Amino acid sequence: MDTRTDLTNEFDPTYVETFDNTHEYYTDLRNNTPVAHSDKFGGFWAVFKYDDIIRVQTESVFSTSEKNVVPPATRNQGKRPPLHFDPPEHDMYRRPITPVFRKSRMDALEPDLRRFANELLDPLVAQSDFDFTKDFAEYFAALSFGLILKLPLEKMMQSRKVQVEYYRSQLAMDKPKVEAASDELYAIARELVDDRRENPGDPDEDLISALILAGDRGPVISDDMVVASIRQFLSASQAAPGAVLGSVIVHLSRDQELQSRLREDPALIPDAIEEFLRLYAPYRVFARAPIRDVEIGGRIVLAGEPIAMMFPSANRDEAIFENPHEFQIDRKPNKHIAFGRGPHRCPAAALARAELRIAMEAILEKTASIELAGEVVMSGWLEFGPSSTPIRVTPATSHPR
Repeated sequence: MDTRTDLTNEFDPTYVETFDNTHEYYTDLRNNTPVAHSDKFGGFWAVFKYDDIIRVQTESVFSTSEKNVVPPATRNQGKRPPLHFDPPEHDMYRRPITPVFRKSRMDALEPDLRRFANELLDPLVAQSDFDFTKDFAEYFAALSFGLILKLPLEKMMQSRKVQVEYYRSQLAMDKPKVEAASDELYAIARELVDDRRENPGDPDEDLISALILAGDRGPVISDDMVVASIRQFLSASQAAPGAVLGSVIVHLSRDQELQSRLREDPALIPDAIEEFLRLYAPYRVFARAPIRDVEIGGRIVLAGEPIAMMFPSANRDEAIFENPHEFQIDRKPNKHIAFGRGPHRCPAAALARAELRIAMEAILEKTASIELAGEVVMSGWLEFGPSSTPIRVTPATSHPR
């Protein structure tokens, strides 16, 4: 806990969140305390304005940190590439990963992604009432990243279950449970890496093989760091896509006119996705720590103090986006930073866009209307987005397959 007497608890990440009140809270902070201190989770700073977040992401004085990369910092097993490394060391992990997520590869995966969406949604739409997040989005995200890791749904859902336990234990600051869940995730990662060493795949298509075989094209990545990398991807691969999909379905449920417009002209869906990503960016806990004392937004942040980057706030910054709380499908330019900026920009952005597009196309094609059918429950601090979205749909009388 920071004991400096000049710091107060200006931001409380443990407030009771609803789908709408977060953006009211963040607007107030942007206008009044754009660089705010919190005494929660051991103490950290949070930045809320677009330009400040760009600076924290891109200037070398702000470093990733083994202790502070995500508040609350309860991790004890060491660094996990590529998230926890700065350039140039970061580059040796990012280089083999990048080809796996190239757009042409994502295009090649589209038939499988579309098949997953159809197989999941057809029985759900037929029953009319279902939880879009729990019954569809969670499974669709797991199946989608399973293609990248060449893993079956059962293994991906196993890792998701453990990851949920890990997140909940983090928020509760329950160190023994955090360590137990993290150990289990490492054990899953180790099992996957050991199996792939025996049965290597194409490093341009298989993420695990790409890391194992990195030495064929560049620096060798140690076995421990390959395992740590897969442990990190198991953590990050499923929660964010599910959170955004849940936010999208809530928005669509509230806007029947937009639903109709997108059904009539599906070519608008890619632009709609960019605006949804702006409005509902999921990440808000990734942090940096300055390597020396710095001034940001008129505040002095000491070396080593974590700074959380509040992406959902940045993407609604009035100084950058006109009418920032409005959905504008033709917003140009749309300079959202839902995937981050700089060397740590999300490597799976092309996959995320494909998942969102195919899921939206499928649910709109199969329905005549979508409406909320219960309370939207939010995920908690680590992602912005729902963990439960009960909806009621009217099936389309016919739809192309």
